[in-house]
This record gives sequence, structure tokens and C-alpha cells, in this order.
Amino acid sequence: MTDRTVAHRHTPVLRDRVLDVLAPALTTPGAVYVDGTLGMGGHAEAVLEHCPQARVVGIDRDEQALALAGSRLAPYADRVSLVHAVYDEFDSVIAGLGLSRVDAVLFDLGVSSLQLDEPDRGFAYRVDAPLDMRMDQGGGRTAADVVNTYEPARLEKLLKEYGEERYARSIVRAIVAERAVRPFSSSARLVELLKRVVPAASQRSGGHPAKRTFQALRIEVNGELDAWRCALPAAIRRLRVGGRIVVLSYHSLEDRITKQAFAAGAHSRTPAGMPVERPQDAAYLRLLTRGEVPSAQEIDANPRAASARLRAAERITDVDQGELA
Repeated sequence: MTDRTVAHRHTPVLRDRVLDVLAPALTTPGAVYVDGTLGMGGHAEAVLEHCPQARVVGIDRDEQALALAGSRLAPYADRVSLVHAVYDEFDSVIAGLGLSRVDAVLFDLGVSSLQLDEPDRGFAYRVDAPLDMRMDQGGGRTAADVVNTYEPARLEKLLKEYGEERYARSIVRAIVAERAVRPFSSSARLVELLKRVVPAASQRSGGHPAKRTFQALRIEVNGELDAWRCALPAAIRRLRVGGRIVVLSYHSLEDRITKQAFAAGAHSRTPAGMPVERPQDAAYLRLLTRGEVPSAQEIDANPRAASARLRAAERITDVDQGELA
């Protein structure tokens, strides 16, 4: 795959808006931008093009994505450091590079264009593939492992919580019956089951019947929500005063974690009745957005942006507080 092919197939979600928000923090020589979910490098490329003073640290758990992004960003190689890691390793990655603070951070959460477009990765429900869904294919459980081995109650819970699937109980009953005959190994067989179980009326109004189940399996296989709960506070801790963080989320649970963390940082914790605010109680973030969504024009041009929500904040104090210690 050529650099041109990578750039053509990958349209970064809200690219210009992300750049607008982060660029003011990247004007000093040596300013550090951390892309915690590098993917194929579209946002990082935009930063390198428009912020000539900045250097980029790109983190991704997908080695194939890192290789493609490295090729794409090769013209800026002297300003780029790529790291194979999960984003919940944010703190150790930054420390390992000899950095104490960073100037800008982006997390573009969810499944990447590369993972969706590669049939053998098993993320896409519209093509038959091994039921894998691992972002890092170096090891760990697969979606097939989850479908074939989880107890019914556990499987039902994850479909309800991570997929917000109304018909989780019926789906799990069908899965348990079929896996007893033959374990699941391919996405097509699971999709056919979902088409049978999810009522036709729901399929007409709620989109593809596999959408929610596949989302739940992907989140479970990759531990996405647990990783996000660790990564976001670590990134906020590492921001310098004036540093900025942007999060693009595509799922209500991810967005809720982001919203709560930003809201907690943007409000004083001064106890009621205390006449003077102590430094350790002061707000340490300023909200820059309150959940922006892409325009209709962007969604037309890039349908994968449809469910995106952008939240951003700026670090305003450097007080050594409990969660910032």
C-alpha cells in the first residue's frame, strides 16, 4: 500500500476542527503533540503540516497501523516518534521518552478505518472473516473466544452494556444453542444468526442487526472502556498549563467517561461555606467545547463521522492535586 493509497482511504474525522482547537497549544519550538490513537496518521499529518514547531508522538496498539502511519509521515521523520502501546500506557510512554509534560493530546476512539477495511480483521459485519476483532493481533482473546466461552449471563450483560442491544437475551439464547452444536469461527455465521433473531421492525428502524453486537464484542475483546478510564486521567496529568486535549468518541459510554472527567476538572471542589478557595480545590480544566458533532456536509463526505462527538479542554492550573499527582 502506497502513501497515496493510505491518504486516499483514510479521511480523518473532524480534521480541521481538531486542528483549530489544538494548534494554539503548538506554537512554541519543540511543542509536543501526542496522538494516543494514531491509526493511519491523518490527524498527525495535519498537525505536522500546519504546526511546523511541533513534534509528534504517535501511539497505537495496531502494528499494521503504525507501519502505514510511519510510511505516511516519513517526510516528517525527524519530528515523529512512533510507539507500539495501548493508550492506557500513556503515562509510561511519555515518561519513557524523557518527557514530563506535553502540549496537546488527541484521542480518536473506536475502530479505525484500517481495521474496518481489512476483511481478515473481523471488525466489519458486512463481509465474512475470522471472528477476531483484536486491535493488537499479537495475542489475547478473540471475539470467537468471547462468543464461544462466556457464560450466558456474562454475554448478555456485555451486549446490553457495551452494545446497548435491546434483544440481548434472545441473541444470547440463540448463540448458546448454536455454539453447543458447533463453535463460532466466522463473522458471517454470527451475522446470519442476528438477522434471524433481531425483529424485522427493529432492523428497519435501527440499522444493521449486527451493528450493536459487533460493537459490544469489539469493546470487550480490546478492553476499550477500562483502557479509556486509565488513559484519560493520565493524559490530563501530563498536560502543561495552556495545553489542550481533544477527544473524539463514537459510543455513549466512551463519551460519558470523557464528559465526566472534563466536568470534574472544570469545577471547583471548594467545600460549601468555605470563604476562600484553596489551591488544591481549584478547577484545573477549562472546557473548550460541550460535545460538538460533525456537520451534515462532513457526514456526507465521510459517513464514518456520523456518530462522532468532539469534546475538548485546556489545562489552566498546575497545582499538584489528588488525581493530578
